Amino acid sequence: MTKPLLSIKNLTIDYIGETADFRAVDDVSFDVAHGEVFGLAGESGCGKSTIAFAISRLHKPPALIRNGQILLEGRDVLGLDPRELRSFRWREVAMVFQSAMNSLNPVLRVEAQFYDVLRTHQGMNRSQARERTAEMLRLVDIPPDRMRDYPHQFSGGMRQRIVIAICLALNPKIVVMDEPTTALDVVVQREILQRINELRKTFGFSVLFITHDLGLMVQFCDRIGIMLAGKLVEQNSAGNIYTKPQHDYTRKLWASFPSLHGARLMEVAAS
Repeated sequence: MTKPLLSIKNLTIDYIGETADFRAVDDVSFDVAHGEVFGLAGESGCGKSTIAFAISRLHKPPALIRNGQILLEGRDVLGLDPRELRSFRWREVAMVFQSAMNSLNPVLRVEAQFYDVLRTHQGMNRSQARERTAEMLRLVDIPPDRMRDYPHQFSGGMRQRIVIAICLALNPKIVVMDEPTTALDVVVQREILQRINELRKTFGFSVLFITHDLGLMVQFCDRIGIMLAGKLVEQNSAGNIYTKPQHDYTRKLWASFPSLHGARLMEVAAS
């Protein structure tokens, strides 16, 4: 078997409190293969985003990684010093956060936000960065001449595509997407995920896709892990998670979806 791109081994993360600690991630292990889309699903507060932040070492106190390993192609992420970590972020692992408007600086033009990343990590001058920015905006179907606009001049879906373009500008090996389509309507969600999938096939990066929307995840992911109260309670192919869920919690997640058939809710209430 080929070695995984990303390997999470026995990861345990606590949030330190004055009187007691809260265990957010409890002995979680999973792998993400080269070019694979691996999904983490579960209710709010189950530890999905905590794992996402741990992969890029973005945690701040009171979060504390108690135990485990995070390996990218065998390299220990938890052992990186500050200089190595600065190089590691964006170039090897990029992250699309939950709210694009919060990820983009509202007082800087889009061009300047690309330039900041490209200058810091690849030493590009403004002319080179402008050319790369135009290239990346075309990839996400945004006219390059809009790089002079500010974030508030774009729709929610376009802002999210800009964030994705910035993430891909340095050709990372894996992109962590934490609820990347939250607050977007279903049509825009589909357009963004289709574009991500096309870009993944073109550039070969892997995706760790995090959401509470299991229905959306099954359409997009190769494999899925189900989290409950900090534990990874089930992982399988997307098809088996959909047709043959093994854990009772996974079955309950599917049962929470409203049926498209039968009596409508108002008719049931009236009866």
